[in-house]
Amino acid sequence: MTAVNEVPVLVVNAFTQSAFGGNPAAVVETKQPLSPPIMQSIAEQHNLSETAFLVSQGDDHFRLRWFTPTDEVPLCGHATLAAAFALDYWDHWQGTRLTFDTASGPLFVTRESGRYLIEFPAVLMAEIETPPRLAEALGVSVSHSFQPVQGAWQMVCELEDETAVRDCSPNFEALMSATSMGVSVTATGSDVDYVSRFFIPQLGVNEDPVTGSAHCQLMPFWSQRLSRSQLRARQISARGGEIEGWLKGDRVVLAGHCSMFSEGRLFLPSDSI
Repeated sequence: MTAVNEVPVLVVNAFTQSAFGGNPAAVVETKQPLSPPIMQSIAEQHNLSETAFLVSQGDDHFRLRWFTPTDEVPLCGHATLAAAFALDYWDHWQGTRLTFDTASGPLFVTRESGRYLIEFPAVLMAEIETPPRLAEALGVSVSHSFQPVQGAWQMVCELEDETAVRDCSPNFEALMSATSMGVSVTATGSDVDYVSRFFIPQLGVNEDPVTGSAHCQLMPFWSQRLSRSQLRARQISARGGEIEGWLKGDRVVLAGHCSMFSEGRLFLPSDSI
């Protein structure tokens, strides 16, 4: 029998307190870094929108990477929230603040009244001409389109109202032809400041249930548009999720709850660690 190492794994629903809401992420912690092919294989096996991989760098300081079923991504909000919850659950968080070293720079997490607060870099956007065929691919009329000033891998389409966001029914093959970026559709909300949905079929995720990284650009956008410093948002995917946020200098603070769905162990070949 091949020698194996047992590695703890949690599946955590982020931005929700429901067992079947929010965005589920798998969280894996190892003492030594796994190779990218092994991490990719684990993420593919879990087949969730993201799997987070943690390696301790010292007290309350961790290296964090995120993989979809097909690719590594530079930033993932909900899996960061899930990673903080997992470290709290495993009692691997001793102080008041976690620091994650990531491809997008350091991220900081604190705890407050049963929820987790994450500081992300704020992403500023500029208006662009709506790419040809994008509205047709989304199946709705697009009022305005925006993309980040730097490091564009997600774009934002402002729609007429919340109903248009709910009714959006993309043709995902056409969407991949219309743009190489992930797409947020958004509008003001009826009982929250704004609503959104997020599509990124290029990374094997047609619709992401709740997308923390998208709110790094949506929070600054709607804060300026609505002249409000603190915002409540809802991502109105089938699972749905609730996000609160505010600006803190050149960063965005996102706050949310988590619920644990399952706990287990991975049995990895010893030569993979």
